[in-house]
Amino acid sequence: MIKRFAITVAIGTAVCASAAPAYADCQSLPTWSSLKSALSAAVSADTTGFKLNMWGTIVDRDGSVCAVAFNGSDFRDQWLGSRVISAQKANTANDFSLGRSPGRAGFPQGLALSTANLYSQVQPGLSLFGLQHSNPVDTEVAYDGSENLFGAQRDPMTGRRIGGVNVFGGGLALYRNGQNIGAVGVSGDTSCRDHRVAWLLRHNLSLDQFGTVAGVSSDPQRPDNMIFLATGEAPNGFKHPHCLGDPADGNPTDLPAVQ
Repeated sequence: MIKRFAITVAIGTAVCASAAPAYADCQSLPTWSSLKSALSAAVSADTTGFKLNMWGTIVDRDGSVCAVAFNGSDFRDQWLGSRVISAQKANTANDFSLGRSPGRAGFPQGLALSTANLYSQVQPGLSLFGLQHSNPVDTEVAYDGSENLFGAQRDPMTGRRIGGVNVFGGGLALYRNGQNIGAVGVSGDTSCRDHRVAWLLRHNLSLDQFGTVAGVSSDPQRPDNMIFLATGEAPNGFKHPHCLGDPADGNPTDLPAVQ
């Protein structure tokens, strides 16, 4: 009886292990230590918003989490809710951005959409209303594991699909030689600063190699940059509201040009 029980447990353990999510293809993306270093540098470089610590998440092209990091000394030094939001932003930018593809109609050069670009179009009465409720976050992935592993090299989200759609600043697709290879999400401050820090982080990682990839911004050197609504202007186009007012939000044209 004991032997049969041991065999049953062994088989059950093997089945569970084989059923565990193993989607991630992160070999061509930055490591956890590279993400943490680039995030820390980006947070230090930008002094807009509330000047808070941040979370950063990288996902691969199929939406699996490759790395989660923070720049504070402890996971409690950043808004705890922003850990999942950073992953949600990365998932959104990955889901709604494309790399170049000569055989594709419409935008064969590719189309990059940052999460900041989605804000206006999801408001009531506009064309993408409801998008923010699609592709919900997998709560089991989001809240699994020990909090002491949050933002560590083996964060419980790592290697698993998080899902979620977020429609304010902080999520950007990652590009290498014009190909979308995943995305990065940043959260922990105003959404305007989240966008700026994500932009600097992507630049620090040299994964802003757009080539001919287009965006909705009128600035070809910053195709998926945040476009601010004018004060009092109703949501329209691909614009995003100011967070703390201008110039406290920073000037989006002072961000580095993409490659």
